[in-house]
Amino acid sequence: MATFIMILTYFAYIFIVAMYTVKAVQWLKLPVHLRWDLYPVIHEKNYRYGGSYYEEAEWWTKPRPRNFWRSLMYSLKDNFYLGEYFTRDPGYWMVLYPWHIGFILIITFHILCFFGAVSMQLGIQVSSQAPGFLGKAFYYAILLTGVPSFILGSIGSIGLLIRRLTDENLRGYATPMNFFNYLFFLVVFLSGFYAWYFVDPEFSEYLAYWRGLITFHPEPVVPAAATHIILFMIFLIYLPFTRSFHYISRLLAYFWIRWDDEPNRKGSKLEKRIQEMLEQKVSWAGPHIQTGKKWSEVATEIKFPEKKEAK
Repeated sequence: MATFIMILTYFAYIFIVAMYTVKAVQWLKLPVHLRWDLYPVIHEKNYRYGGSYYEEAEWWTKPRPRNFWRSLMYSLKDNFYLGEYFTRDPGYWMVLYPWHIGFILIITFHILCFFGAVSMQLGIQVSSQAPGFLGKAFYYAILLTGVPSFILGSIGSIGLLIRRLTDENLRGYATPMNFFNYLFFLVVFLSGFYAWYFVDPEFSEYLAYWRGLITFHPEPVVPAAATHIILFMIFLIYLPFTRSFHYISRLLAYFWIRWDDEPNRKGSKLEKRIQEMLEQKVSWAGPHIQTGKKWSEVATEIKFPEKKEAK
């Protein structure tokens, strides 16, 4: 069993990194998006009062300073806090937010377990009774991410399931995959909580398992911890087939879609990409669109249907 769990873990982490890489490459290769041109753009120097570089005379001849850190901090805050959900539907936010934080914490928990195991391999004791500061710091960091992730993730999964079932507006947009996800994620979180509360309150079994992973010498773990590990690895393998990539694409969308104010200068890469898009042929037809023509032709030869005069 220990060997099976080790192989499954290796496969799960390699698989999710590979699949997320493929998704990221596909996302980055998508056609040029439609410009929003909604101001203020947060990286602009005139952001505070809603201005833009268009206010400058001959703006195309001047540098356009961008405040990258302001943009980054805003996007991270929004991605962590989910403020737009709170503004639009506070009731939904109250069940979504615990699930969201539980998801982030359980990933953080496993990352910390890895570094905790590395520390153990280097001779540092990781426990509440560790003689050194680093060992205690790792122990409490693991404890304060693992346990809240199990609790918040379980609360959020149950809350989302109930809200989707009882809210008519939300139920209309729910898919069978949504309900399956809530139930499956609930099982993953509950299995972690059970293993911690009833079997392994200091995560010593879990750290031993991680130490076996980095030394390629699998160590046996108790059934409760083994069950959670297997479920979590299945969880990782399953994630690329869900909408979970939005945790990454949401950040990219801020910088490359929502806040994209790059001017289309002659000879620029943007002009080249737009020209490539205009050379594609139209694959559908309508009263004002002719199939088979290039978009550049359609854009310059628009003919609206003639209006019939009333008799």
